[in-house]
Amino acid sequence: MEPVAFAEENVGLDGLIDDDSIEQLKSFCRGEMSAVETYRQAIAAARQGWVAHHLRLNLASHEARVKVLRRRIEELGGDPPESSGPWGAFAKAVERTAVALGHKTALSVLAEGEDHGLKDYRDDIEELDSESHALVRDVILPQQVSTRRSLADLKRQLP
Repeated sequence: MEPVAFAEENVGLDGLIDDDSIEQLKSFCRGEMSAVETYRQAIAAARQGWVAHHLRLNLASHEARVKVLRRRIEELGGDPPESSGPWGAFAKAVERTAVALGHKTALSVLAEGEDHGLKDYRDDIEELDSESHALVRDVILPQQVSTRRSLADLKRQLP
């Protein structure tokens, strides 16, 4: 008997999609959704137009990642998350408090979120099927590094 070949690595011998990849992608997507919500709060509270502009650039990057991750989840036969879940609610509450304390504190909270997102991607990328792994490695991770760097640069520019 010849070995069975599959077109995609994420399909197992039983023909089912790799649920581990879908669940990990959902987790990444919820994290990105949380980032979108948090950035929106920070933008609404930004006192300087140039700060809001830089935050909007990062927001657009996170919004694009949500779309990419949602599309990949659907390609694998999963249902993308509808909300950021409990972590998103917590992140929003923390950001509201930080905004009340001032823009530097708010940016520090955003920076912690960027660091957390980068760590999550790096720690959990191996949980993905090969196509999803390549997507995260080649598209998502570089964008995460970029928004993290952009936020660090912004923090250094503030008095």
